[in-house]
Amino acid sequence: MGRILIVDNDEGLVHFLKRLFLKQGHDVYSCADGISGLQRVKSESFDLVLLDYKMPGLNGLETLREIKRAHIKTPVIVMTAYGTTETAIDAMRLGAYDYLLKPFDTKALKQIASDALEVNRLMKEMVSLPSSATPIMPAESPLVRIVGTSPRMQKVFKLIGQVVEKDVTVLITGESGTGKELVARAIYHHSHRSNKPFMAVNCASIPDTLFESELFGYERGAFTGAYRSYVGKFERCHGGTLFFDEIGDMSPGTQAKVLRVLQEGEFERLGGAETIRVDVRILAATNKNLEDEVKAGRFRADLYYRLKVISIDLPPLRERMEDLPSLVEYFVSRFSQEYGRSVRYVADPTIRKLQSMPWPGNVRQLENHLRRAVLVCRGDVLLPEHVESDEAQEESGAQDAGGERAGALRSRAAELAAQILPLVDEAAELSLLDLVEEALVAQAMKVCENNQVRAARLLGISRNTLRHRIRRYNLMPPESP
Repeated sequence: MGRILIVDNDEGLVHFLKRLFLKQGHDVYSCADGISGLQRVKSESFDLVLLDYKMPGLNGLETLREIKRAHIKTPVIVMTAYGTTETAIDAMRLGAYDYLLKPFDTKALKQIASDALEVNRLMKEMVSLPSSATPIMPAESPLVRIVGTSPRMQKVFKLIGQVVEKDVTVLITGESGTGKELVARAIYHHSHRSNKPFMAVNCASIPDTLFESELFGYERGAFTGAYRSYVGKFERCHGGTLFFDEIGDMSPGTQAKVLRVLQEGEFERLGGAETIRVDVRILAATNKNLEDEVKAGRFRADLYYRLKVISIDLPPLRERMEDLPSLVEYFVSRFSQEYGRSVRYVADPTIRKLQSMPWPGNVRQLENHLRRAVLVCRGDVLLPEHVESDEAQEESGAQDAGGERAGALRSRAAELAAQILPLVDEAAELSLLDLVEEALVAQAMKVCENNQVRAARLLGISRNTLRHRIRRYNLMPPESP
């Protein structure tokens, strides 16, 4: 959970915000004016700052300017009851993560705060390389290491070292679980943009219909439900680094617009006429073969070559098994500290057993496997019996993959819900749940070619329940002539 600082002289609002975030498990602190807020931000570490615009002494924008001048990376959300376009533009130009109009929509506030806390985690959780070039970090900064001494990994480290200070696009390829996001974050942390934002976009988890607004933002009134202007990730990330994960899943239409930003450094928000210029470094990752995707017509050749200025290919774990002992030592040490366990040694037979396993889920699967082993170990030595058998490991790998898919699905559903809810007029006489359920049932029947058994299995409901939903929403397929 995060440390949140509220800077506002409205005692009632501060009380409301404290209760809201304390219920979510965060630690919440407050100041009544900009000067004291600035002093606390400079002397303490926070994960998010909520900053009022109109305060005695320094106002919100002046306080924000001083926070950014001190090179403090904590995301700042500006709160204002004076919601003019100029205020919003000034706040974003000064480096605010977002702005909120009073009175708040609680759901929107929770979502923006959650997104900002995740951005803060990505920026502050440092990724180190086996090199003396690791940057100086605050003592409280979490540290994650990329481990490996094999020739393939040494090549990766050399490439990272060659590109960190150059503003070139980098394409990171490799199987799922090989550590592509870690490489992207290592490039960011060691670059001259490390004091600017780092944001990650999972191209596979955001629906195509919402993806462009997420990237480019939109103007108020651009579509039904656009009650305020929304700043997209390109604009938020000005001066920083934007990481496209699973870019092979990006739709062709969005590919064309991203290409324009790469070539021209400019775009327009949805519903807007103003051309916005941005300076953003692009990093991208995929587990697909983009050359094959280009040949199949699913990925633009011009975007592919624009992304592949530098390509870093991460080897699967099975092709660098000499790194496994070092990885085991790192994960066991990390999890022992994290969970307060006393595991200090790994027996040689345990290493041999781990080396004999196939690891289809690569380093991520090994990480999850060792997390469990540390938790079940009762002594200070990790023995072979603490490690699951080949059969159990394969089952665990399947469960990891299934859990990963379920997690991605759950994340995508949450993002979709967050995008849909602001479009709903609370006064409208409709059931949003019914609308979503009808759309899901209709799409499942379409995908399954009106086969009710398959559609029910896909939706995770019984066939009788599916039939009831079909009748309820009048989704009966046309009878054959």
